[in-house]
Amino acid sequence: MIDQRILLLLITGVSAVFGVTGSTLTGDFEVDAQVPIPVKKSQENQADVPYVPTPQRVVNTMLELAKVNSNDVVYDLGSGDGRIPITAVQKYNARRAVGVEINPRLVQQSRNNAQKAEVSDRVEFRQQDLFQTNLTDATVVTLYLLPDINLKLRPKLLKELKPGTRIVSHRFNMGKWKPQQVAQVDNKYVYLWIVPKNVPANLDD
Repeated sequence: MIDQRILLLLITGVSAVFGVTGSTLTGDFEVDAQVPIPVKKSQENQADVPYVPTPQRVVNTMLELAKVNSNDVVYDLGSGDGRIPITAVQKYNARRAVGVEINPRLVQQSRNNAQKAEVSDRVEFRQQDLFQTNLTDATVVTLYLLPDINLKLRPKLLKELKPGTRIVSHRFNMGKWKPQQVAQVDNKYVYLWIVPKNVPANLDD
């Protein structure tokens, strides 16, 4: 017969693995909400940035600061549940949007959210390391990463993005690269940069 303490441990372990799912309304579109589950990840799927959703009002401010319009291709690096790419197409009429996310569960959740919002034909989600993503066709890039990741990413952005491309970051700046504009919403900061034609030498490292 199984000891009651062992049985309790087994039940607790199973509950932790499966978690709970539900649905939550962000204000502009409905997304699947899932309770975070602490799961060991393989090295190749390990995210450098913990998933923290960007509030919808901040999402709107980011896209408005970048002046997203029907000519734009928006890339969101670390796209989480997909709310920025979906909003870019659904509310700001971006021509196309791409979300890049390393967590396969979040990628699937994003695809489900895009389908519910009826924008799957213009929104793509890639399970990919953002440092391996080709950004050359982007006209707008959005970020909610970490300070050290922003700095590490800066040379790639300046190398691959065309002059005039807008970069918008929630909360964290780009070190020596001073933003063209800063906005504040709900005590949160949003930074805007525009890729220059000639990159200053002190930014190219």
